[in-house]
Amino acid sequence: MNEPKNLTRAVLAGLDTGEYDAERSMEELRELAETAGCETVLTVLQSRPAPEAATCIGTGKLAEIREQMRDLDAELLIFDTELTGMQMRNIAEAADCKVIDRTMLIMDIFAQRARTAEGKVQVELAQYRYRLSRLTGMGSALSRLGGGIGTRGPGESKLETDRRHIRSRIAALREELRGIEKHRKFLTGRRKKDGILTAAIVGYTNAGKSTLFNALTRAGVLAEDKLFATLDVTARALALPDGRSVLLSDTVGLIRRLPHHLVEAFRSTLEETAQADLILHVLDASEPDVRERMEITQSLLADLGCAEIPQLRVLNKADLVMLPKQDTADTVWISARTGDGLDALLQAISRLLPQTAKRMQLCIPYREGSFLQTLRDEGKCFSEEFTAGGVLVDIMVDVRRQKYAEQFLIQGAD
Repeated sequence: MNEPKNLTRAVLAGLDTGEYDAERSMEELRELAETAGCETVLTVLQSRPAPEAATCIGTGKLAEIREQMRDLDAELLIFDTELTGMQMRNIAEAADCKVIDRTMLIMDIFAQRARTAEGKVQVELAQYRYRLSRLTGMGSALSRLGGGIGTRGPGESKLETDRRHIRSRIAALREELRGIEKHRKFLTGRRKKDGILTAAIVGYTNAGKSTLFNALTRAGVLAEDKLFATLDVTARALALPDGRSVLLSDTVGLIRRLPHHLVEAFRSTLEETAQADLILHVLDASEPDVRERMEITQSLLADLGCAEIPQLRVLNKADLVMLPKQDTADTVWISARTGDGLDALLQAISRLLPQTAKRMQLCIPYREGSFLQTLRDEGKCFSEEFTAGGVLVDIMVDVRRQKYAEQFLIQGAD
């Protein structure tokens, strides 16, 4: 029997200024905290017209929280907003506990989930940049943080005592990231030159993107009912019903108010989406706020310059929705968990991808052996039969060869 994990007991604090749906944001913060390894023992939502400059929610409310944390034996206070260095110092002193904000919590999750060299570099760069901007004013709040949630990555003692070291490390990480991006662009250029079709799965975190990716490619990517179950981009070849194949990639999930530090840090990863021939926008159809989540994703895609790329809306978790479900030209209902609708999804992907190749049944004379070999090299050959009149082939023909190949079409073949 597995031993239960020692979860960090945390109190969540939020500020409702009317700018956004604070209650939904707090619920998402609870999910984020759970993903990071916390047990939420109390949620506090304070209504104010604007954040209080010194402590965000006011000293009176902080005094209440301090007593509640003592009664509940809580050790971590997480704010659902981005705190300044001064606010973090003042809150830590008033509440007498470790304090982190929403951005630090998300970066902690990213630090846990990053597996590739690029992911780790991007996380560390985001952490250094965020904390460097808050060193002034944080004072003793840094030493109060210690280890644990919100503090993975750079060592706090270095952050507190050596700014030059931090700036030097940021410069080194940026240089390392430039090298990774250069290699990525080289690979992308090679794929384009070789005519390799690409599709990117994007969407709100926990919409079932990785479950869908696994169902289509059997890649074995981690798929948990947690936010940011996967972080790094994974790509696998996917065979399509029309005989073509596409390189399918699974990208990091999105959330409300994704900190701009993380958008910037992961821009090179997300920009892989901007190079795709087709975007699969996966949505959790069972979520009450599915339309809002769709708009969040669409906004980021627009920022990345993806507005002109064809999109297929994939409404996942259809098995949990008791509504009429009708596929359209750009929308498919599926359940990645049960496999329902995956055949229709593959057909839709085939239809929406650029028509770079066509399946043809040909009888190629033996004198055209070099042409036949070119077709074999460029596309998938499903069958070959050697006859007196030539080689009967069922083969994918690149669009550049189709006009010449038409003279060898078998009568009656499409």
